Amino acid sequence: MQERSERTRRRLVFAGAELFHRNGYANATLGEIAGAAGVTKGALYFHFASKDELADAVQQRGCGLLHEAVRGLREGGASPLQALIDTTHWLARTLHEDPAIPASFRITKECAGQQPPAVDFHGAWLEAVCELLRMARDVGELPLDTPPDGLEGGDTAGGGGSAADRWESAEALVAAAVCGIEVLAGTGLSYAELQRKVAALWGLLLPSLVGPERAREYRTRAFETRVADGERSYEFLGSGV
Repeated sequence: MQERSERTRRRLVFAGAELFHRNGYANATLGEIAGAAGVTKGALYFHFASKDELADAVQQRGCGLLHEAVRGLREGGASPLQALIDTTHWLARTLHEDPAIPASFRITKECAGQQPPAVDFHGAWLEAVCELLRMARDVGELPLDTPPDGLEGGDTAGGGGSAADRWESAEALVAAAVCGIEVLAGTGLSYAELQRKVAALWGLLLPSLVGPERAREYRTRAFETRVADGERSYEFLGSGV
């Protein structure tokens, strides 16, 4: 009985994510979600007392996927900065693969200014990005005491000013850039196109963060594992895409 109840809850969360992503939070109805999940509205209300509760569950799934991805990359031996790059590629992939991720972004934006939600996926995404960037700073990947080799003046994230100023510039630049990935995905780009744009983004960011020479030490593209039937496959956390 408990296992069946858990399966029903998972179906409801998945159906909720699909409809929140497709129709928006306001336009998605609980009746439509129950129908998409293949259950009655009574079964839905057994698990979720309101649409807000279901939306929070969708965002909890999104946050869980994000934290699992970051943990897996770090446990796999990636440096904090490489893990950050790979996390942005993970986002590009899951925006296409799992409706909980784009739905979580949409819920956060559409419910902004209303009663504070129990879960804020957009905040969780920015927190994960900034935490990896802080870790990169703390282990010396970001040369904040002096401008990166080959960069002079104050027109880049690694330019003039104090170390605190350079850190603030680097954090703002990276946060603004990675938030644009979700916006690009919303324009209808395919995963392959989005993956190329994320790689190009890091091609521009890295020299400002670590200098042109050290930028070559980092992989900016999604990790390509094999070519099968003429199609490239990319791997994250051991799973081919």
